[in-house]
Amino acid sequence: MKAENFNLKAAIKAGTAAGLLSGLVKLGWENILPPRTPERDATNPPQRLLEQMGVPARVTHSTYSFSGHEMPWVSFLVHFGFSVSFGIIYEVLVENSQYLKKGYGTIFGLAVWVAFHLGVMPEMGTVPKAKDQPKEEHLSEALGHIAWMWTNDIVGRELYRRLTEAKKG
Repeated sequence: MKAENFNLKAAIKAGTAAGLLSGLVKLGWENILPPRTPERDATNPPQRLLEQMGVPARVTHSTYSFSGHEMPWVSFLVHFGFSVSFGIIYEVLVENSQYLKKGYGTIFGLAVWVAFHLGVMPEMGTVPKAKDQPKEEHLSEALGHIAWMWTNDIVGRELYRRLTEAKKG
């Protein structure tokens, strides 16, 4: 795709939809291979990040009840906000870069994992230093980020194609 044919509005729409769907994929992944122990998940990284920013625990640990389960809606807002943001960023970048298309999002997903889970969040004190995280956490998060961004790639690129083809036809 040539940059002069790039449709930013379509990329944002496609990236938003891809980010929402891939956020669900990542949540499902974490149900199968939980990255953290129950003790470490008592305050999960989104909750901890918000608390570091001054948001009180009574807010960060707010839940809604569904089918007898208490669901952390504040954590979900952060989770999906992150996923949609990166869905949009990836879609805008991938439609303008042949290099990023290599690996169908998997390389980009691993780069996000390394940058945030091994770099930024440990440096901020949101999660333990990389060397102090269990190998199960590294495995779950690395593979989960691959599945997450692969989903972004497939959904985002296909939606972008459909949105831009519809404009032509």
